[in-house]
Amino acid sequence: MNNKKEFTKILVYIFLGLGLVISIYPFYWMLTASTLNEAQIFKTPPKMIPAGNFLDNLSMLLDQMPIWNGLFNSLFVSTVTTASIVLLSALAGYAFSKFNFKGSKILFAVILLTMMIPYQVTIVPLFIIMMKLGWINSYKALIIPYLVTPFGVFLMRQQMFAFPEELIESARVDGCSELGIFFRIVLPNMLPSCAALAIITFLQQWGNFMWPLIVMNTQEKFTMPLMLSMLVAPGQVTKYGPIMVGSVIGIIPIAILFIFFQKQFVSGMFNGSVKG
Repeated sequence: MNNKKEFTKILVYIFLGLGLVISIYPFYWMLTASTLNEAQIFKTPPKMIPAGNFLDNLSMLLDQMPIWNGLFNSLFVSTVTTASIVLLSALAGYAFSKFNFKGSKILFAVILLTMMIPYQVTIVPLFIIMMKLGWINSYKALIIPYLVTPFGVFLMRQQMFAFPEELIESARVDGCSELGIFFRIVLPNMLPSCAALAIITFLQQWGNFMWPLIVMNTQEKFTMPLMLSMLVAPGQVTKYGPIMVGSVIGIIPIAILFIFFQKQFVSGMFNGSVKG
């Protein structure tokens, strides 16, 4: 029996090891390719040892695109929308889970229904609204439509069901206002769930390509995905070294975010998953 368990454990570790290698390989090759010249990138078999052309590729990238502007634009838009979605979704989730007001179930059902509408269906009317407001090629067009999302409200509502009613009632007896209860008691104890929502939202906003492509028309306002896509243009010689450098720069904020908040992400996703 012990031998069978040991054999099973070895198989599991082998399977996990293979999964790890398969998952990490594309990122490792991207990092390596960012240090290679064009000939080395397309060499067969692929060169897996980093070289010394990273700065040259970075210089070519800066000549083609204002990549630091793109990094700032993506960071600014993603950070503002993430903060807004987390705060407003937590407030809405608290209201839906802890207050039994008239029409709450119907209103929440409407919110859920909006999640079923394909994103592509809303692009044309949303673009018309942005155009009439004069927000085309501005941060407003990238941020305001994403200040709150149905998924965020749904996730935080489900997580809020796990929060003890006794703590809220005790705070009310002590004379604390509802906003005071939320900001002083509820929100600090829901940080893992907020971190999970923040990571999901930041990743979605960081990788958002279609909407910036529609509403932005100057390079200075392009986000990172849009800038990288513009490096591959019809009729032009594509330099893959600069593209790999841009990809490395673009993935660094996401990696830092996940490394620092991975524990909160995991616990936040499973907290209250069986509640409600």
